[in-house]
Order: sequence, then structure tokens, then C-alpha cells
Amino acid sequence: MAFPVDLRRCQVLGLAGTACLALGGETAGALPARELLAPSSPHAVLGLVGVYFGLVLLTAAWVLLGRLVRGGDPPTPRALVLVLAVWAAPLLIAPPLFSRDVYSYLAQGAMVDAHMDVYAHGPARLGGPLADEVAPLWRHTGAPYGPVFLAVAAALSALTSGELPAGLVGMRCVALCGVALMAAALPRLARHSGTDPAAALWLGALNPLVLLHLVAGAHNDAIMLGLLGVGLVAALGRRPVLGAVLVTLAALVKVPAALGLAAVLVLQLRAGHHWLRAALTTTAASAATTVIATAVAGTGYGWTGALDTPVSPQNWALTSLLGRATRSLLETLGSDLAPLAVPVWHALGLAVTVVALVVIWWRLRPRPVYALGLSLATVAAFGPAIRPWYALWGLFLIAAAAPSTSVRHRMAAVAGVLALAVLPDGGPADAGRLLLAVSGGALAVVVLWQAHLAAQAPAALGRTA
Repeated sequence: MAFPVDLRRCQVLGLAGTACLALGGETAGALPARELLAPSSPHAVLGLVGVYFGLVLLTAAWVLLGRLVRGGDPPTPRALVLVLAVWAAPLLIAPPLFSRDVYSYLAQGAMVDAHMDVYAHGPARLGGPLADEVAPLWRHTGAPYGPVFLAVAAALSALTSGELPAGLVGMRCVALCGVALMAAALPRLARHSGTDPAAALWLGALNPLVLLHLVAGAHNDAIMLGLLGVGLVAALGRRPVLGAVLVTLAALVKVPAALGLAAVLVLQLRAGHHWLRAALTTTAASAATTVIATAVAGTGYGWTGALDTPVSPQNWALTSLLGRATRSLLETLGSDLAPLAVPVWHALGLAVTVVALVVIWWRLRPRPVYALGLSLATVAAFGPAIRPWYALWGLFLIAAAAPSTSVRHRMAAVAGVLALAVLPDGGPADAGRLLLAVSGGALAVVVLWQAHLAAQAPAALGRTA
């Protein structure tokens, strides 16, 4: 007999998962420096086990919800949005999880508020408690973000007077606004693409990566994707100028969203506009938005030169992995070419990305939302740096426009695996902590199996009677 599934069970199971994540994060999350515990301390150990216990519960709830969505009586998009709100609630009061990037955001916002050049200098120039919270690798690195996000971060800094607790809450509220825009856009994008809105919401907004990294981690990818989504909705609704403006605002948060302008252009051509008129309209709207947003933010155009932000030496992007492996081999052989290995692989990754984008847009011109999703996934996969939440760039739009269930299943598998890829404090893993994480996940599997057996027992007793 299959495990009994209904919407309420999924809500409760997912809520239990995010509650455990929040509780575990109190001792094992990306805490402020003064609150960090030694990884071997009993509280940190218990917190790490609790986080992975909750993560497996949340993933199980998401998988079971997917069964409901694919069933004969699927929940409505409104019901799924309510599930998202219920699951996200405990994470709103949790400490940052799975990354310390939110501290960088706050420090960069304080720098802009203090009229420092955030592109020329890292948070170390700011000094003080906020700079101390930034991961050492990024303290001397300029911001790679656009003026729209930095203006939001600066306004938040001014509003909270640079206080860390208020700033963390504020940055999470910004991320939540982005997630809300994503959830609002997905059903509309799905209907325009001829796919199921409920399935789009399940994969694009309720997957664990959204909750772990956009909500709990408060990453600015949330506001980028939210603006990109509503921009595409506007363009699909025959409002190309508004669509170009919103997509440009998304790109002025993080640059990869600029690929969305190609979708806006293609949608105008599909609507019968002349290619020259469509190109001029899109370019003019984007350029005007960029000039106005940059002037309002007061950050200048330094972000265009800050796109080569250094890559973490241990980054596990495909081209970085291949580059390090090649460098090690060349060093073993005594070759003088060893220092060139990583840059060459990064250049090859860029070349592969360009070719792949041309092929995608040539073959999928009639499906611009799907083409854009695949394009963003390609940029993330072959770029010099990757983080688990980068997978959401493509997954968000593929969820709305995937041509088949099998594509959704593959993307769901990717999301499930990547959800397990980072420790809750955002730091590097070691054997001891990996063992604790696996133990927490295994404990959750045992609990779920026992619940499955308990659900089967009444039916078995009824058959014997």
C-alpha cells in the first residue's frame, strides 16, 4: 500500500522540517561571529544533526506534494502558495543558513550609504562589526552586484542604522518579496507556455533550494528572479516596454538576468513587430532604465568592471574542477604551463556557453521562456563559479515552460541533490561534520519509514479481520 498523502500531511511534514532547520540553525547556522560555536561543541553537533534531519523531512514533504500535484485531484495554485507560506514561516526567524553572503550584502549597503566606492573597495574599508562578519575571502573584494540591489541594501542600512539583527531581518524581507514575485509569476508563465501552473509552482517555488537559500539564506537571487519573472509576464502580455524595464532591473541586481532581454525581443517578433522596431524598443527601454537606476543609486558604473570578482580557490564549478586537475597534472610533469590551466578552462567554459546559447535560441525560438531557462542553466553550469542556488536561475523558468514531465523530474533530482551540498554554516566540510550530517539525514529516513509502517498497520489489521 502506498503511503497516504494529502495536502495537510504535506504541510505538517514540511513545517516540521523547516522548524527543525530553524532550531538547528540556532547553534549550527551562519551565526554572527560573536555567537559562533566550535564545531565540536555539543550544541553545534546537535544543531548540525537537527538541520539535516529537518532537511530530509522537508525534501520528503516536497516529493509527496509532487505526487499530489501529478494526481487526479491536484491542489490549486492558491493552495500551493499557502503551503509555501507555511513551510517558510519558521525560517523567517532563523539565523542565516548555508551561507554568510547576507553579511556581505549588509556591509556593502552600509558602504554605499556612507558614500564609499563599493566596486573599488571591499568591506574591509568599512571596518567595524559589519565588516568583521564578512567571510575573509570577500573582505577585500569589490561588490559584483548592480546598482538596483546596492540601492536597496543602502536604504536598508539607513533604515536600520547599521544594526545587525534588524539588517538581517530586513534583508530576509527583501528576499521574501522576491520569492513572492516568483510565486506570482510562475502560474502566469506556465499558462502562457501551455504547461500546468500547479506543477510549475511545485518545482519553481516550493523546491528545497528556494526555502534553504532564498528564504533562509536571504540571497539576492530571489529579487533578481522575481523581477525577471514579472518582466516576462509583462512581455507575454504584450507590454514589451514594461517587460524590458523589469528585466533590466533584474539584471541590475545580478547580471545573468540580462539574457531575459532576448526573450523580450523574441516575444515582440512573435507578436508581429518588425525586428528593427523590436530591437530599438528593447534597447532604448533597457538603456534608459540603466541610466536612471544608476543615477538614483549613486553608485556609478563601476559594476561593469567588477564582474571579474575572484573565484573561490575551492569552488566546485565544472571548469574550475577541470582547471585544478589539469594544473595538478602539469605541476607533476614539471610543466611551466601549469598556471595557465585554470584560466584556459574558464575561457573554454565561456566559449562553450556562447555556442550553447546560440544553439538554444536558434532551435527554441518558438519557446522563449524555456529557451531562457536553458540559457541561464547553461551559464550557471559552465561558469567559473557555482553555488547550489545558482541552479535556480534556470530551474525557475524551466519549471514554468518544461515541455515534458521527464524534464521536470530531472530538474527535481538536481534540486534534491544540491539541497544537500552545503553545510548550514556555509563553511567547508570535513569528515566529522559530514558524518554528523549523514547521521541527521539517516535518522529522518528511519523516522519516515516508521511513520510509513504505522500508516500501513491499520489497513493490514482490517484485511486480517
